[in-house]
Amino acid sequence: MAGNNDLSTARGSSNDEFYTQYSDIEAEMNAYVEYDPDVFRGKTVLLPCDDPEWSNFTKYFAANFERFGLKKLISTSYAQSAGNKQLTLFEMESPLFDSTKHETRGKLFTLTRDKNGSGNVDTDDIKFSGYLEGDGDFRSDEVKALRDEADIVVTNPPFSLFREFINWLFEADKKFVIIGNLNAITYKEFFPFLRDNKVWIGSSIHSGDRAFYVPDDYPLNASGCGVDAEGRRFIRVKGVRWYTNLDFGQRHEMLLLDTMAHNLKFNKRLRKKLETTYGALEYPRFDNYDVIEVPFTECIPSDYDGVMAVPITFLDKYNPEQFEILEGSNRYGILNTWGKNEEIRAAHSHGNNINGKATYFRVHIRRKQNEEGGAN
Repeated sequence: MAGNNDLSTARGSSNDEFYTQYSDIEAEMNAYVEYDPDVFRGKTVLLPCDDPEWSNFTKYFAANFERFGLKKLISTSYAQSAGNKQLTLFEMESPLFDSTKHETRGKLFTLTRDKNGSGNVDTDDIKFSGYLEGDGDFRSDEVKALRDEADIVVTNPPFSLFREFINWLFEADKKFVIIGNLNAITYKEFFPFLRDNKVWIGSSIHSGDRAFYVPDDYPLNASGCGVDAEGRRFIRVKGVRWYTNLDFGQRHEMLLLDTMAHNLKFNKRLRKKLETTYGALEYPRFDNYDVIEVPFTECIPSDYDGVMAVPITFLDKYNPEQFEILEGSNRYGILNTWGKNEEIRAAHSHGNNINGKATYFRVHIRRKQNEEGGAN
């Protein structure tokens, strides 16, 4: 089974192509539509670096064009992708087809109306709208112009370019739903967006792994790779999440908590962790922060009003009405000191340490106070 590092490495190489399953796209989009049936109504949706013949993003939104009430669907392909090299009927049957541009130019596909008179707007109505001047890289001026035209961007961007892609979205103040690595939470460039509730984890992937289809020449070296019943090659990848700034109902569900005393007395998982790692049945404190360590989200105490350090998987259950995110920290210290001069880093060299031992990245949170002055 491919791990986070395997996928990130592949994403930065010539094997930088992973195609999301239709069922995973459907499960995620359903959460937004259930919360707000008009979330896509009258909207232009952009699917950058998306090959209609290969990608399920185009197929999904084309199939749901009328149900969602979309105004326009735009897909762009990237010239260096395997999918882009395959001739599609959309391209071949278009009067704009040019074999000299096929392999070097990005392509533009649009969907706006019932083109073939079937009475429905669907995949058959996708129009090949021509070749881009460049190779279809999302950072190009022409794809930026399409981004600016769109209301919502949905895609599975290259993990190796995740930082650039998220900044590309925010510089244009776009709504979006994208897939990324769970460890993106720890990026100092990205975490502030999570902290400030400008982006959050999506609805449908909170644990386990997901299968991604890959080109026919992709090496299937890791466990969990294989070929499905239809002959499509796939790999299974751990630690992926949807990231979005579209709202959904699950995000506002209260996390049910128990008291600190009950957790310490009855939670066997917590007791084992504290006794084995810290040698005492109490929530440990960081060496140089007034913060308690909470090893598991389920063990956040309901009666503690101070600052707590929790694992990044807490964000799967994060309710902005129940908690506030204060900061993130790792072994170098509080996030806002990362990358600064050596003197500052040395002063925080005991960042996430407890009894001199470093912990992994932690999210610092505090329970919010309700109107009566008590904590939620």
